Amino acid sequence: MNYELPKDEDGNMIVRIGHSPDPDDAFMFYAMTTNAFPTPGYKFVHELQDIETLNHRAMNRELEVSAVSIHAYPEISEDYALMNCGASMGEGYGPMIVAKKGVTIDEAKSKPIAVPGLKTSAYMGIKLCWGDLNYEVVPFDEIIPKILKGTFTSGLIIHEGQLTYADYDLDVLANLGIWWNEKTGGLPMPLGGNVVRRDLGQKVMEDITNYTKMSIEYSIKNPDLALQFAKKWGRGIDDETNQKFVTMYVNDRTIDYREDGREAIRRFLQEGQSIGLVRPDFNISDMEFVGAN
Repeated sequence: MNYELPKDEDGNMIVRIGHSPDPDDAFMFYAMTTNAFPTPGYKFVHELQDIETLNHRAMNRELEVSAVSIHAYPEISEDYALMNCGASMGEGYGPMIVAKKGVTIDEAKSKPIAVPGLKTSAYMGIKLCWGDLNYEVVPFDEIIPKILKGTFTSGLIIHEGQLTYADYDLDVLANLGIWWNEKTGGLPMPLGGNVVRRDLGQKVMEDITNYTKMSIEYSIKNPDLALQFAKKWGRGIDDETNQKFVTMYVNDRTIDYREDGREAIRRFLQEGQSIGLVRPDFNISDMEFVGAN
């Protein structure tokens, strides 16, 4: 039996969308947030939280639609399907392990490494790359400050930190996007995706996916307005950094994973199974991507 969505006073179904308070997610959902185009029958309400919180909310089946880490997807796959749009993929770039200048890789590996969450794709990436070391969870926006303060020798940075780390004279010990690209013969590194609840029924799932795709397309076609909106979530970044970060993670592949993007997700989860971070009974070959042709 399908889940009955609540309705507003006009009879529109209310759909809650969870996404990160970050420029790329804000850019993607700009048009839906501001009602830039009609969505007959639906009213979208946005809830902004960090990706690790969203991962755990999805495990509790709290939201109808959510951004999640690809690493976390197998644990929610019985309740949610992946949309074929809204991907965050690193095309030869991605999360980075950074430290103060002069710190060697061996030094970094010998001490606790700050990571942004154990269900993030970045965490699975560092485990695949660096193995079973000592990691400590730190909110993503506190990792660079805690490295500068000396609380941690190194840390795994995500979001706009991938661009702003240079402002703090930090060195990159490993770029996981480059590492993954070389390991897989050129596949992009899958980091995040959008999911929609299965119990909404196929038609509603497809409608919501289509509106999400339309929102991404609208922002790409109207970048000035969407970038100004996105900048609000950039924690003080300038216009140039904002645009650079958004275009890193919102592009043609965000509209459609394409076959190599879907293959990258399958490969990433297979690698995760090989080190015990993805449940062994998850059937990777049967993965569904709502809206894929």
